[in-house]
Amino acid sequence: MALSALLYINTTSFAHLHFLKSSIPLVKTLPTPTPTPRPRFPNMLPSPRRPQAFSMQGALSEAMNLIQSSPSTWRSSLLSNLLIFIVGSPILVSGLSLSGICTAFLLGTLTWRAFGPSGFLLVASYFVIGTAATKVKMAQKEAQGVAEKRKGRRGPGSVIGSSAAGCVFAFLSINGVGGEAFSRLWELGFVASFCTKLSDTVSSEIGKAYGKTTYLVTTFKVVPRGTEGAVSVEGTFAGLLASILLAVVGCSMGEIRTSEAVICVIASQIANFGESIIGASLQEKEGFRWLNNDAVNVLNISMGSILAVLMQQVVLRNLHL
Repeated sequence: MALSALLYINTTSFAHLHFLKSSIPLVKTLPTPTPTPRPRFPNMLPSPRRPQAFSMQGALSEAMNLIQSSPSTWRSSLLSNLLIFIVGSPILVSGLSLSGICTAFLLGTLTWRAFGPSGFLLVASYFVIGTAATKVKMAQKEAQGVAEKRKGRRGPGSVIGSSAAGCVFAFLSINGVGGEAFSRLWELGFVASFCTKLSDTVSSEIGKAYGKTTYLVTTFKVVPRGTEGAVSVEGTFAGLLASILLAVVGCSMGEIRTSEAVICVIASQIANFGESIIGASLQEKEGFRWLNNDAVNVLNISMGSILAVLMQQVVLRNLHL
């Protein structure tokens, strides 16, 4: 009976009940969190490296273009000379003192500006050959008291004495003295000056190292090695070969023609003979104390270069060579 009453209530009382739909969702959605803004710091970091790489590449490219510029400018000459001096510093230190290197740097810059890479290579060849000859049998020369000072490392006086005439011709070329007609003459004088000095250096150094008998050029008396104005067969022959070698270098690079190379060699030998006479009769004698080795070198290379220019004008023009 009780069970029947419950069933009756269930079917009659709750049959028509309806649940209202709520507008509020049953599942509560959480609000989307607002991102916390990052603190802003001042731009204290260095600039990105990529632009620096591009700027470095651009600087190197500009430097290479500057070095290869033709005709040479003072900027390209300075930069080219600086790079070569840095790379060749071990060789420079072996042959020059610090002040000598500074002087040679000025000479190299002037040479590059006047005659370009070919003129610079000519001077570099002169330096390498001359330094090698100076180092030959250095211990023997030092024992005999005839070696160059500072183990053969030459100072600014020697650099100036060896290049004074060449510098004059370089300035004449840079300033265009005489115009295009004289430009070849200035180049010839430049090459001849270094042919003359290299011949003098090699003949002296090889003569002091290997000369069996040395003669005073004014009297042909036998004198000790290293005597001013003394010559030897070995030294003279070595000096001649050195002059020929440097003239060939100048000719192969287009600095001079073949006929002018022959003139350079002849002029260098005449000038060296004259230098030996000056050394034997006047150098550091009474009344000529100012005429030291550097001063004699200036006279020597001046004679060689002037002789070459005169011979080119007189001989080659008459022979139409």
